[in-house]
Amino acid sequence: MPQQPARGTRLFTVTADTLVAVDFGPRTKRRPPGPYGRLFARPGTRAFTLANLLARLPMGMFSVSAVVMIAGTRGSYALAGAVTATGLAATALVAPWTARLVDRYGQARVAVPATLVAALGSLALLLCVRYDAPAWTLFAAYAATATTPNTGGMSRARWAHLLDGDPDALHTANSFEQAADELCFMLGPVLAAFLCGAFFTEAGTLVGVVLLVTGVLAFAAQRSTEPPPSGRTTTGATTTTPPAPSPLRSPGMPPLLAVCLALGAVFGSTEVVTIAFADAQGHRTAAGVVLALQAGGSCAAGLLYGRVRFAGAAEDRYPWCVAAMTALLVLPLLAASLTGSLLLLSAALLVAGMATAPTMITNMTLVQRRTPDGRLNEGMTLAVTALLGGIACGSAAGGWAVEHLTPTAGYGVPVTAAAVALLIALAWPGIRTAAA
Repeated sequence: MPQQPARGTRLFTVTADTLVAVDFGPRTKRRPPGPYGRLFARPGTRAFTLANLLARLPMGMFSVSAVVMIAGTRGSYALAGAVTATGLAATALVAPWTARLVDRYGQARVAVPATLVAALGSLALLLCVRYDAPAWTLFAAYAATATTPNTGGMSRARWAHLLDGDPDALHTANSFEQAADELCFMLGPVLAAFLCGAFFTEAGTLVGVVLLVTGVLAFAAQRSTEPPPSGRTTTGATTTTPPAPSPLRSPGMPPLLAVCLALGAVFGSTEVVTIAFADAQGHRTAAGVVLALQAGGSCAAGLLYGRVRFAGAAEDRYPWCVAAMTALLVLPLLAASLTGSLLLLSAALLVAGMATAPTMITNMTLVQRRTPDGRLNEGMTLAVTALLGGIACGSAAGGWAVEHLTPTAGYGVPVTAAAVALLIALAWPGIRTAAA
């Protein structure tokens, strides 16, 4: 006697031109992918992202490694600080030109040789320190690292190329990139300090060079996602169209760069003041963990910010983001002045860091919109250069406040810098005007 099919089973008759379709029960519905899942479902995105993260991690390692290496062998933090400041100043001058070449001739064609020159500079610094070369050679060697390409900017340029016409997906991509920046600057110093302390003083620099070169080579090898260079057509011929105007001349770009300068002062002063505060409490080695908590809060907020879909324009959100950052930076000042507890300060910095990523994500979105076609790397590198300049100024201001006042009073410097950024964002109408 033929067996009856179970309930819920669907049988289809087989004929010469049909296939059997059998369902043995209710189907399990797959959960639709979230915004990040859809982002990395695009072909080639995972490969270039992993390679770029590998190349970006050393950005948080080199300065710490250089300070430990120079101070450990020469016994002078003043010399170590002067050398790293020289490298920072050289980067501020060279980076926009490198980015302009990347835009014009392509990422792979420019980034690889530029990275090799920077790697040779780091290795030269290592050898000069190792073999007790004259002090001036340290400045010359570290200045050569200024050719390091803006790896984060190149990754954002790829997303802008791949997601052209999809602002929601680009918002998610920018959020991920900012979270990646925070992660690299959170892990980089910790890794550098561990390598220099656990092995030998040059280990951080050496590992950083290997990671940078390997990451850039792997990133450059992903040619399918590389945006076309502005100086070439798709057939490889040189274009005859005039070059796009400089991003500095774009409406709204100067005030955005001014805000970046003020925000950089927030980051630079917070780092110096936090180290001094921890040292005054007798826990200088804990300063890295405290700063890592601030970066961790920013990283988490950046990933969450990327999942939110906003109805209004980024120009309208921007002043609110800067205002939130200014308000939350009051918390570390209150924690330091009212309690003097390093534990409570850590919690305050964790909360204050949650406004950093949303502010920087919105800032980079506005920079992208105001940068002329074909010069995106240059536009974003100008923003990074302004941040670096602000970090240098903030570090100096924070150091002055710590030395002439107190570490607790030093937390007034980042609050003041954030307030200046807010005034610029509110008073300069070019920021709040949507790009054409």
